[in-house]
Amino acid sequence: MISNPLTRAVRSRVRFWRHRAVFKVLPEASGGGSRRWYSAPSRRGVSVMEEILARVVAPLPSYETRDKSPPPPESTSLEFMNYYRGLEKEDKVDFLSKLSQECGVDHKTVSELATKLLDTQRRDQATILQAEDRLRYSLTPRYKQLFSHVSRVEGGVKFLVDLRADLLEILTSKASENPHIRDLNGTLKSLLSKWFAVGLLRLERITWQSPCEILQKISQYEAVHPVRNWTDLKRRVGPYRRCYAFTHAAMPGEPLVVLHVALTEDISDNIQSIVREFATLDAEEDINKINSAIFYSISSTQAGLQGVELGNYLIKRVVRELQSEFPHMAQFSSLSPIPGFCSWLQGLLSQYRKEGRGADLLSEQEWREVEQALGSDAGTPPVDSLRKLIATGEWTRSEKLSLALEPVLMRLCGWYLYGEKRRGFALNPVANFHLQNGATMWRINWRADTSPRGVANSCGIMVNYRYFLNETTNNSVLYLQNKAVAASQQVLGLVSQFQKNSKL
Repeated sequence: MISNPLTRAVRSRVRFWRHRAVFKVLPEASGGGSRRWYSAPSRRGVSVMEEILARVVAPLPSYETRDKSPPPPESTSLEFMNYYRGLEKEDKVDFLSKLSQECGVDHKTVSELATKLLDTQRRDQATILQAEDRLRYSLTPRYKQLFSHVSRVEGGVKFLVDLRADLLEILTSKASENPHIRDLNGTLKSLLSKWFAVGLLRLERITWQSPCEILQKISQYEAVHPVRNWTDLKRRVGPYRRCYAFTHAAMPGEPLVVLHVALTEDISDNIQSIVREFATLDAEEDINKINSAIFYSISSTQAGLQGVELGNYLIKRVVRELQSEFPHMAQFSSLSPIPGFCSWLQGLLSQYRKEGRGADLLSEQEWREVEQALGSDAGTPPVDSLRKLIATGEWTRSEKLSLALEPVLMRLCGWYLYGEKRRGFALNPVANFHLQNGATMWRINWRADTSPRGVANSCGIMVNYRYFLNETTNNSVLYLQNKAVAASQQVLGLVSQFQKNSKL
């Protein structure tokens, strides 16, 4: 970001002269071609950005003419899109700040109408309702109309999804202190939620016969268990595997959220058996060996759709699809990673060491076993040794250490998943996702992901979230309303062990 006002002023002047001579080729609404020059401002002190906004963001029609105003020409939306795409990153921040602040709600009008609504409270109901409707309409930001018009041109919806990704990055990085940015993001999220309603999405099964472009994107977007090569990808869409994606008519060729499924006899307790130990590419599926569906990877591909519910609907649609294909199938479960567990554990160890409570995490016998397996110096604090083990992953190369650490790490992981909360809900984002869907925290699995990534993120531990179809609705309601977590006896047993050992 720009470090000081002088630098900002110099760069702003450079950008002004650069934009002064830039032109864009825009198709006219009638279909002919024309060129529009972004010429120098016609009024002193008016920037190129302000000139563009004045041209492309129309005033909000009056309340009386709100349904009668003709839409702007398509070229206006294209001009906005082309101009924005040509901006550098920091220019986009400035532009979105101006858009949010100068083209939002007319606060003076809102205040006047709010006062009028208060004055009508003793009048008849029809008058009150009309005053409320006028006030509601006045709360519409001008840029909302612009977004609606942009969504109707080719590539417009994808453009807006990408624009919201920029907004989320601005908010996360705090690149702008403009409070109106948050309102702009909220308005766009609301529009995207309507445009990407589940009824408008198409469920597609991805196979080796799917278009090459789709297969390539499936490979690139895989965020949980990276695809190694084309043979790996072919196996993931081959026998005993299913891959599904939601697509949208306004974004052809773009999978929005992707779900990978393994068809197995029993509920899998490790990812190696799914992504490493495949059946042959030309194997014939034996229906008698397919009793369970394991959701082992779900990836959202569009950063701009964050917060727009897609993944939970995809799982529900896929369950119906699999039930249709395999009527006898009764077991549905995830095999999920536990991102953040190791980071949380390092923080917990640091906290206990600082408070002088390091001995509380492990029993005396467990500390002795770890020290013996380590062969560490007598002067090294055991908590520091454990922190180093977790940070380096060295313990995975020692069978003795693995045996010593298994009960410790399993109960710590059980507490992390079940007991650590943010605003009353599960701290772990994957746990929160499945629990909101109504799944049960069913089984925590030791050495379930022995890849370097799995060891670094979660000490190689994974968890099954079991979908008992006759319980998911009730579980979801209880979690969302009462923050109650549905969990198996195995999980509750690990939580109880942690509470006992940690004096909680």
